Amino acid sequence: MPTSLEVTKSAIDDFKKIQKYMLLAKKENASETYAELKDEYLALKAILNVSGVNLTDIDKIKE
Repeated sequence: MPTSLEVTKSAIDDFKKIQKYMLLAKKENASETYAELKDEYLALKAILNVSGVNLTDIDKIKE
């Protein structure tokens, strides 16, 4: 069973990846793709907030 640190690291990695894809979708004006990614972004952001992760430096979207 993964430790809480491993779960948090995985969520941070996923959060960074989703943001990268969101920025690409926005650049390509892919609004439906962006909306789907935003749902995942918000879920990951909530998990990280509950885990006590400070998102100030890693949150590039700021939504």
